Amino acid sequence: MGEVRKNDLKPFAAAVLFSLTIGFSFMGIKTALMTADALQTLAWRFTFAFLGGLFGVILMEFKGKESKQLQERKRFQISGRLLLTASFYVGGMGLQALGLVTVTSIVSGILFAVVPIWTKLLAAIFLREKGNWQQNLFVVMSVSAVIAMFIFSSNGLGGSSLAGMIILIVASLLMAGNSVAIRSVRKISTPFQITLVITGLGCLVFNLLLFVRQLRLGTLTEWFAPLADPSFLIATLFLGIPSTLISSLLMAYMLAHMTAVKASMFGNLATAITVVAGVLFLKEPLGVHHIVCSILIIIGVAGVSATGPIPPEVRSEELQTGKQ
Repeated sequence: MGEVRKNDLKPFAAAVLFSLTIGFSFMGIKTALMTADALQTLAWRFTFAFLGGLFGVILMEFKGKESKQLQERKRFQISGRLLLTASFYVGGMGLQALGLVTVTSIVSGILFAVVPIWTKLLAAIFLREKGNWQQNLFVVMSVSAVIAMFIFSSNGLGGSSLAGMIILIVASLLMAGNSVAIRSVRKISTPFQITLVITGLGCLVFNLLLFVRQLRLGTLTEWFAPLADPSFLIATLFLGIPSTLISSLLMAYMLAHMTAVKASMFGNLATAITVVAGVLFLKEPLGVHHIVCSILIIIGVAGVSATGPIPPEVRSEELQTGKQ
């Protein structure tokens, strides 16, 4: 019994660490944007993430401690589905950084709290995963709270713009699409390979866009200028390594050891962390509508997570674990 409880603590610890990195990522973006623009921040964020992934590959090769799963899939192919999955993530990150220019981290955190709900809706359409009436009730609760927050904030409360919130809603939909797409590539690629393709594509796309823009403006010499600011360097290192590279691996580990509904509940702990970080460290305003709507969203997401049926593949894994 003691051994089982120890094993159960590992995915729980991974879930808490995941929530912390995602929750503080909004503060990291806002901090980086004080020195550079969104495109520069994205370029360096994914550059550090990709370099971190390559370092991991070199480290595994040097130590020779590859897992059996990684050895079997070492010669993996970058399929169209894998590129589509990476494109959803890269697009979502790009729009997230763009939206945060005119939206507070509190509002952005609330909007991204509904990603599991969008994921469930997209999964019902593309993966034919049906929910029950309890789930639908909680979905309506959370979506209604988002709409209410959307209306109140568009009137100027909290200093967030309407256009910025629309951009963040699209970004959250892309992140939900990424979660659904990952389910179709998890069987043919390891979590580390998926993460490496995502970070590699982001590094390529955003640095290419930055190169074209700097070339047109004649400011290629300013490419590395933001790194001279210690706050920007620390913020982008945090965004690249923990918030992009490690958080993706943590989520894969969570889904391998607990049901998807439990993982989504822990993922939304990041909403509360984002609100606290925005108020304490960035001195952002906190309105009553932020508090009420965020509570309703979290209740709705928790309800969606707790009332759904367990997926067959997860149930079989839990039965096998119980027999051992």
